[in-house]
Amino acid sequence: MEEINWNDFEKVELRAGTILEVQAFPEARKPAYKVKVDFGEYGIRWSSAQITALYAAEELVGQQVVGVVNFPKKQIGEFMSEFLVTGFADANGNIVLTTLNGQVPNGSRMC
Repeated sequence: MEEINWNDFEKVELRAGTILEVQAFPEARKPAYKVKVDFGEYGIRWSSAQITALYAAEELVGQQVVGVVNFPKKQIGEFMSEFLVTGFADANGNIVLTTLNGQVPNGSRMC
């Protein structure tokens, strides 16, 4: 593993946002949702998230998640992903979302 310094870490904009909407994404190569998240002053953004194995769409609305908001947009088929949803792979390779244990203002930066 390569070590990074504090300046490297500060370049990554890890921000809290609230999921507003979740849509099916049947065109994705791997099962995924289209997720709409409110990042406060950083805007409302969409992303593709391969989280269908562990989460039903309706249970996600209202949850706060952590996203990287300063990556370039990424084209996924005809969909434009505007941020990276963060998470961890469990023992079966399913993605467990990075969520918050308590509420913070949308757009708050991880510190």
